[in-house]
Amino acid sequence: MRNVLFYDGECGLCNAVVRFLLRRDRRGLLRFAPLQGATAQAFLRNQGLDTAHFDSLVFVDDLSAAAPIYFLRSNAVLEILRRLGGVWRFSAIFRVIPPSVRDLAYRLVARTRYLIFGVYRPRPLEKPEWAARFLE
Repeated sequence: MRNVLFYDGECGLCNAVVRFLLRRDRRGLLRFAPLQGATAQAFLRNQGLDTAHFDSLVFVDDLSAAAPIYFLRSNAVLEILRRLGGVWRFSAIFRVIPPSVRDLAYRLVARTRYLIFGVYRPRPLEKPEWAARFLE
């Protein structure tokens, strides 16, 4: 399975980002799974990544690959936007900023996201067909 985004399923900001991406991904390229779910937990364990702290988006190029390529934090955001295409490709300009600087800003937002955006409160998706794009 290609183009899978693992996100904090309990985070209000993370869920808002997922809905933002669903609305803009008209080609239906992206799939989504909460970091707390079975799919993400198995991936995190297999890659030796933290399975308990969900302060990073994880974008996986091909989940079924023997050695999957994945992106964390700001690299994940930029890779997702690149794949959306269109005007979002111009976000690539931020790649000139060193990842350590980008990730510093990312971590600041990650640390305060619950304070600012709160815990996610489930609500129906805007389009029922979007449900098929979510993994356990």
